[in-house]
Amino acid sequence: MEALPANILEDLEILWDYHNMHHEPRHSDIGIGLGSHDVGVAVFAAELFRKGFFPRVVFTGANAPTTIERFPRGEAVHYREEAVKLGVPADRILVETRATNTGQNIEFTRTLLAGHGISVLSVTLVSRPYQQRRAYATCKKLWPEVEVTCASASLPLADYIDAIGDANRVANMIVGDTQRITKYAELGFAIPQEMSAEVRHAYDRLVAAGYTSRLI
Repeated sequence: MEALPANILEDLEILWDYHNMHHEPRHSDIGIGLGSHDVGVAVFAAELFRKGFFPRVVFTGANAPTTIERFPRGEAVHYREEAVKLGVPADRILVETRATNTGQNIEFTRTLLAGHGISVLSVTLVSRPYQQRRAYATCKKLWPEVEVTCASASLPLADYIDAIGDANRVANMIVGDTQRITKYAELGFAIPQEMSAEVRHAYDRLVAAGYTSRLI
């Protein structure tokens, strides 16, 4: 794996910390594992379930161009299989297989739960580490009445890059998620989030360095 230059890693660390909501795990009515290319979401959701943080988990996600090869049967289906291997009872898992973006993850999960007669007042959103802030902002826009806790595996950026095995992919994804914080709020898809000058400057430098493949 090609190493990223030190200045690029420094800027990515700034964005990495920004996207972490730094929520402490707490009990909630449901865990929601947001589909992506990272099976670590399912692994951490299973860990939180086993520790008793929620009594049931929903895995949500169809496929995207970045996941179709890794999860050919769909993100949520593969997540479910991984969670069952890790000890989560199959009857404690619901699967939502249509969502192709974070907004749909939230909307379709809400509909799925209502269809099963499951009422929730609090949710734990389990996601990639750099998706936390966007997931939070999206959920608070689309499902404002629930209490939201964000959760991800607690990994340093360097360890996460090693786990994914593709430094450039991770860098581009983090930059893309940073853009979406502002862009999606402007479009009405999410609530606004504060962004410091330090974060904005780090983002601008990474865009100028060519990490633009996930920009919209």
